[in-house]
Amino acid sequence: MTDTAAPGQAPDQGPNQGQAQTTAGPPLIRVLAQYVKDLSFENPGLFATQAQSGEAPEIELGIDVRVEPGPPDQGIFSVELKLSARARRKEAVVFIVELVYGGVVQLQDARREDAEPMLLIECPRLLFPFARRIIADITREGGHPPLMIDPIDFVGLYRQQRQRAEAEAAAKA
Repeated sequence: MTDTAAPGQAPDQGPNQGQAQTTAGPPLIRVLAQYVKDLSFENPGLFATQAQSGEAPEIELGIDVRVEPGPPDQGIFSVELKLSARARRKEAVVFIVELVYGGVVQLQDARREDAEPMLLIECPRLLFPFARRIIADITREGGHPPLMIDPIDFVGLYRQQRQRAEAEAAAKA
């Protein structure tokens, strides 16, 4: 008599046997969905600043990451990467672009202490190339050279955020 088993299952194990014995693998991030939550492009200075086109505009860039938990005990989160850019030539605003790019992610086998860095560093790192492309496309479609945002150090941003939070907590104490 031969033992038959479902694919990926040992012959002597039923569907629920051995689950308590399995060890958790490395933590994983599954991207379940990505989407543009909000996109705004204002082009007030295209014609007024064309005369000064020899001078590159000054770009102010803003970055924010927000995380909201989903259903309890499922490890699902909404991660939002907000990028904003304002281009100026002297005092004139050339363009303003704001994008909130969202992702629905699921953390698997992540310990509690690993979840925060995964959500605030790794998830935005996964979403950033898509948001960067949208910003480049919308500025190009607005009549400007595409705004190619340099790669972002999400580890450094996370550390700054933690230091600020610790300083605020110390100030309150």
